[in-house]
Amino acid sequence: MVMAARNREKLQELVREIRTSGGEAHAVAADLAREEELERLIVETQKLGAVELFLGNTAGPKPGAARDLKIQDIRMAAEQLWYPMVTLANALLPDMQARQFGRILFITSLAVKEPIENLALSNALRAGLTGYAKTLAKEVAPFGITVNTLGPGYTRTERVEEVFAFRAQSQGISLEAAYAQQAAQIPAGRMASPQEIANVAVFLLSARASYLTGQAIMVEGGVIRGLL
Repeated sequence: MVMAARNREKLQELVREIRTSGGEAHAVAADLAREEELERLIVETQKLGAVELFLGNTAGPKPGAARDLKIQDIRMAAEQLWYPMVTLANALLPDMQARQFGRILFITSLAVKEPIENLALSNALRAGLTGYAKTLAKEVAPFGITVNTLGPGYTRTERVEEVFAFRAQSQGISLEAAYAQQAAQIPAGRMASPQEIANVAVFLLSARASYLTGQAIMVEGGVIRGLL
């Protein structure tokens, strides 16, 4: 397993955890928005052998309204969110095609089904990545390769905790009260745990998901109101 992220310390901690439990893992600290670091990740990964499974996830771009978008913000968001995923997937495809097996899964957002207010860049670019995944899925299906996207709903991650801490402070309420406000809008009555998102990702990356491709799977506790 090869893992890449910007935070070297967290990567090393995760590698130790995996190796302690009997697994094998390698870490590459890299900022995927930087082309040279993206290329270095590809080279380091290919040194370790063929890749059959690719799980791609990036940080969300800055918030803002669609009418306020600046061209430099659009370029930066694309470099952070869209370009790295496409570049990595295309680099890994030859080995998958040669093996007649592969799994590609991009983590997106429920915003691809129902745009979120004040997140214009995320809404647009994650939808674009979903379109790429759907197109690629049709092209590589004859090689036994599946391509899907997974859109988490509101999940209690570190990033979400930061957002809700700011919301709580601005409203003069407790953090738990801020969470409760959001939970009240979710039919499941609560936010997801990271493990619940991971459970679905593991299935989509498994051999059992062999006939499931080109899909945008939402794990969101019923919060999306649309039919599709």
